Amino acid sequence: MPPAFDDDVLATEEVSQARLVWRRFRRHRLGLLGITVIGLIALACILAPWIAPYTFDKPDTSNIMGTPSASHWLGTDELGRDVLSRLLYAGRISLLVSLVATLLSIMIGVLVGSIAAYFGGALDTVLMRFTDIMLSLPSLPLLLIFSKTLRDFGPLRRALGDNTSVVIIITVLTIFGWMNVARLVYGSVLSLKAREFTEASRALGASSFRIIFTHLVPNSAAPIIVAMTLGIGSRIIAEASLSFLGLGIVPPNPSWGSMLSGVQAYMFRNPWLAFYPGLTILIVVLAIN
Repeated sequence: MPPAFDDDVLATEEVSQARLVWRRFRRHRLGLLGITVIGLIALACILAPWIAPYTFDKPDTSNIMGTPSASHWLGTDELGRDVLSRLLYAGRISLLVSLVATLLSIMIGVLVGSIAAYFGGALDTVLMRFTDIMLSLPSLPLLLIFSKTLRDFGPLRRALGDNTSVVIIITVLTIFGWMNVARLVYGSVLSLKAREFTEASRALGASSFRIIFTHLVPNSAAPIIVAMTLGIGSRIIAEASLSFLGLGIVPPNPSWGSMLSGVQAYMFRNPWLAFYPGLTILIVVLAIN
């Protein structure tokens, strides 16, 4: 009769493994610093409606482009709006766009790469050649073209209202952001599918999709996690670039990139208007990476 497993022992082993991972992470000082910084910034942005001194669109006509003061810690912009409040509210949009676009890109890349590697043959050829074609395209010009085209599409604007620019940026960043993940997952699954545990699962009657998403994809987690962390930072920069060029997030929704775009004419006369959103983007990207 096979020995019975004690649930308490299994739970203890799981806890011990979790503690082992945490101990390894604690020794990575830069990793701890990064996750602390991004956690504090994300928390401040989430709590913006409660901790921001003003609403992001409230103007102070008596203090237009005011310098930092007791009433406006980071000064005011060209319309008299509080810069600190706008930074907090803008972070909600910038972080949301980058996180959602990255997660969608990861999902598409994992799906394409794992299916192509596992099934091989003509499906592999079609999917990976399509991936190569997408990788060969110049991303920035296409991002600009797609953003402009979708923004001018009347039915989409009427359906989404003020959230049109947010949905468009998420969409275009997803369309042109999944290919590197697909290549990483493809290489990992290609090496894993010949391993013994895959053959054992197949012999036990597991379906192909069960093998892919229960065994192969979880064992490819390391490159996926790396791609996700790098992807969030790169998408923050991409959103800021599109907004700076006038094809990203548009009012009434603020973002760090649109804050930079709105003060182009005042950068040299009032440099703090560009300094604070630029510094915030730099800190967040460094913390994530």
